[in-house]
Amino acid sequence: MTGKARSPWVALSALCLGFFMIMVDTTIVNIAVPVILDDLDAGLDDVLWVANAYVLTYAALLITAGRLGDLFGQKRVYLAGLVVFAAASAWCGLADDVGPLIAARAVQGLGAALLTPQTTAFIALLFPRERRGAAYGMWSGVAGLGTITGPLLGGVVVTRYGWEWLFFLNVPVGVVCLVLVAVLVPGHAARRRRGLDLPGIALVSAGLFALAFGLVEGERYGWGTVVGPVTIPGVLVAALVLLGLFAWQQWRSRDPLIPAALLRHRNFVLSNVVVVLVMTSMAGSLLLLTLYLQTALGLSPLRAGLTTAPLSAAFGLVGIFAGRRSDAHNSKSLLLFGLVVYTAGLAATAWVARPEVSPWSLTGPMLVCGVGLGCVFAPMSNLALGQLDRSLAGAASGVYNTTRQVGNVLGNAAFGALLQALFTSRAGRLGPEAAERLPAGARETFTDEVDRTASGGVEATTTAGADVTGELPTRTAERFQDSLTGVLTQGLSEALRLSMLGAAALAACAAVCCLALRRGTSGAG
Repeated sequence: MTGKARSPWVALSALCLGFFMIMVDTTIVNIAVPVILDDLDAGLDDVLWVANAYVLTYAALLITAGRLGDLFGQKRVYLAGLVVFAAASAWCGLADDVGPLIAARAVQGLGAALLTPQTTAFIALLFPRERRGAAYGMWSGVAGLGTITGPLLGGVVVTRYGWEWLFFLNVPVGVVCLVLVAVLVPGHAARRRRGLDLPGIALVSAGLFALAFGLVEGERYGWGTVVGPVTIPGVLVAALVLLGLFAWQQWRSRDPLIPAALLRHRNFVLSNVVVVLVMTSMAGSLLLLTLYLQTALGLSPLRAGLTTAPLSAAFGLVGIFAGRRSDAHNSKSLLLFGLVVYTAGLAATAWVARPEVSPWSLTGPMLVCGVGLGCVFAPMSNLALGQLDRSLAGAASGVYNTTRQVGNVLGNAAFGALLQALFTSRAGRLGPEAAERLPAGARETFTDEVDRTASGGVEATTTAGADVTGELPTRTAERFQDSLTGVLTQGLSEALRLSMLGAAALAACAAVCCLALRRGTSGAG
């Protein structure tokens, strides 16, 4: 250790400030997409890449960044990531065209990837094993707070100051964090061995990038052709081949990116399976909630963010408590309890979510979901990382954070596709029934419009009927539009409720996998 912090909690607080900034940035841009689209006179595909460039780079480089922390020192890599992230944020704010903005967002993803694994690695370096659960609880609380802050802060900043300030705000926060970490966080001796595993870096980065690209962009390309001979299924197959080659290369490597000791640690392997299931369920359910609140209930993005705030607030607050309990009690039991509660909360949300319901009716189920998730992440992180040797901290953190991010991407992709399929099916079933209540001359037009809108996706519901009602008599047009809105709203609500039950089923599967975990034990740090 090259320096000494006054307290490990002070050091962790400084580190979590940068992590908080990263978590906010993963969600804050989405709310500004329409404004960026108008301001830069860009196409929707280009603006979507403003969000996706960050996600793809971030996901692809987490394993490599974790290993870099082991080799060159976690503090150095964290500070390097912080500098890159802050500089790229300034570049984002100054961009006057969508091309430079996309490039800057990719560099932001690089900085975020360098920074994130070091936060969890430092917990193993700063705390003895018997106190790591509480530290993971604080880390989980920061994740929950970042989740709630992103959409709310984004709505306020975009409305009052413009989208550029979503990025400019990162610069002073980054400078403050840089000073705090430099002063308060101790350095640790780097464990340089034979050097970087460059073939492993190339294979895992390319494989994770291809996997994330296929999942993130799949729905936009209809799970078909991207350009020329390149298709989404082809990209996903290439991802699996590259990751398979990476696994083979790691088995043969003398100094692999993922040490073999990690794969022999039962709780680490099983916890990564659990975290994929939990993150897929959580990301999917949050996507479904957002679509339900804004599309089915017609809430503004800001009000939708306020409606989901109880979930994130409970997640953050309970996470801190659960982390402390996971030190003194059985982490496995606490994790299992959290998964059962979370599953029940999702099932209750699916039961309550109907077209005519008040948003306030969702507060109870979302609080239950938040309490459940709060009891999940700290014990899960403690079981995965808390009992590992400190020499494995960086590599383990890189893998664990990559697993979290892959689950996040998979949840958005899988539940987006599931929702679309169910929406098309439900609306197609309801359409002919509603058409029977219209004049005969409008029935075929009505069913065609229902099919066209449903196949166009959830976003097409906002313009449904606009092109056809002008050709109908006034009274018929009013009945046509009311019936169309009713069919689409009911079809979407039914699809959302069934999809939410799918998220609950994944959480239940995670609970079953949890049974195979070994009970947490304390030991010397």
